[in-house]
Amino acid sequence: MRMGAGAHLGIDLSEYDARIRTFIPDYEILHDIVACAAAAAVSRRAPTVVELGIGTGALAARCVAALPSARIVGVDADAAMLDAAHERLGGGLSRRIAGSFESVDLPRCDAVVACLALHHIPTSRRRLRLFRRVHRVLRPGGVLISADCHPAASPRLAAADRAAWMAHLTESYSPRQARRFLRLWAAEDHYVPLLDEIALLRRAGFTVDVPGRKQAFAVIVATR
Repeated sequence: MRMGAGAHLGIDLSEYDARIRTFIPDYEILHDIVACAAAAAVSRRAPTVVELGIGTGALAARCVAALPSARIVGVDADAAMLDAAHERLGGGLSRRIAGSFESVDLPRCDAVVACLALHHIPTSRRRLRLFRRVHRVLRPGGVLISADCHPAASPRLAAADRAAWMAHLTESYSPRQARRFLRLWAAEDHYVPLLDEIALLRRAGFTVDVPGRKQAFAVIVATR
């Protein structure tokens, strides 16, 4: 089983919700854009929404607020995270799937959502395989919506994005700590430039929109 998000970031589950906001700029806004896009795209009365890497359920809670009749299925490698998400939703997870979202069986659904999860996939080949699996389980008109770090292709713009991320980190940490975080994450995570991610999704059969982007972080909506 793959390492959970808390262990990956070096933080305890109890402090995850507070600390992730110090790491990621506009964390709540990313969730709001994903949830609003899901509500706009899904037409079924009681849709099934699968979240990849559900964590503590912050995004799932936003999706429930936007789609009150939705059935939420949580996928996470960390069983403790699944329990935390289930509790956060008042026992509202219709199903918990423990394991890597690259290998578990995904149910038929109307939407697949993810926030800061897909950058854990290390190669384009594996990302394409996942995108094709998601395409198969989505109902016609269904959507894959992902919020993640997608740096600019231009080195100058990418440097500006990194400087903005650094500025956010130094609101809570020393410059030395902030540089260390970015260095460690860049060594372990795989940030795909936005245009490359769009190209992979199109190869998997999706049409693609980008409803929100600020600096290195973007929300992508891929429609089956």
